[in-house]
Amino acid sequence: MSDEERIVSDIELFSKNIKEVESIKIPEEEKKVVDMAKDYAKDTEYYLEKKDLMTAFGCIAYAHGLLDAIRLIHGVI
Repeated sequence: MSDEERIVSDIELFSKNIKEVESIKIPEEEKKVVDMAKDYAKDTEYYLEKKDLMTAFGCIAYAHGLLDAIRLIHGVI
């Protein structure tokens, strides 16, 4: 799998996981974290288009970390 394919795969996984989080009720403070994760995922796509794969990978990894924290708190991991 190429670096670009890996990033695309991670974006797809994020899309799946964000739907899971959006289906549960979370406190307003945690919604800010979810919004940050979404912003990082959008940044990933921007950097992927620019072929800046290192920054794109960093963005999607951070987005997953933020989202995983919320998923852990709510027992969906």
